Amino acid sequence: MNYIILDLEATCWKDRNLNKQNEIIEIGAVKINERGESIGEFCEFIKPKLNPILSEFCKELTTILQKEVDAADTFDLVIKRFKNWINIDEPYVLCSWGFYDKKQFGNDCALHNLDTDWLTNHISIKHQYASIKNLKKPIGMGKALKIENLQLDGTHHRGIDDARNIAKIFKAYLGQWKMDFKNTLGGQAR
Repeated sequence: MNYIILDLEATCWKDRNLNKQNEIIEIGAVKINERGESIGEFCEFIKPKLNPILSEFCKELTTILQKEVDAADTFDLVIKRFKNWINIDEPYVLCSWGFYDKKQFGNDCALHNLDTDWLTNHISIKHQYASIKNLKKPIGMGKALKIENLQLDGTHHRGIDDARNIAKIFKAYLGQWKMDFKNTLGGQAR
C-alpha cells in the first residue's frame, strides 16, 4: 500500500462572488510506503482551460507565475502522468488536508470528461488529525505543524511544499489513520 500525500493549488480570485470555476494549476504529492518512507515526489503545473490568465490574488497567494502555467501542459495530460506516477494498478490511498483536493480533482476530471474512479480511496488527514488530537474542530495545516513542533518548510500555498509538510504530520501518526472510504465525497472547504 502506498499513501499519496497531495496538495493542489487552483485558480482563485479575491472576489469570491465572481462565480468562476476553480481549476487546478499545481499538483504536489509525496508517495509514502507502508514503512513511512518517502519513495517519490510529483510536482507539475497545469495550464487552466477556462481562465488561463491567473488573477493577481492567485499569483500572490500561491507564488505561481503566469509563465509557469503558460508553459505547462493541460490537465488531461498532467493527470495521466500523475496516475502513472501513483501506479493506480497497485493499492494506494490519496491523502489530503481536507476534502477540497478530492472535490477539485473531481471537478477538473468532469471539465475534461475524464473518469473519477481513481479518486475512490481518499482520506482527509485534516479531519482525522482533529479526531486523533481530540480537537473540537479541524484546524489548518500550519497550526497542526505548530502543535507537533514541526517547522513549516518551503512556501505555504505551493502544492509540493504543502504536500511535504502534510507528509510530516502523516508520518508522525503512521498506523493511526483510518482507511474508511465511505464518507469521502465531502465538499467541505480546506
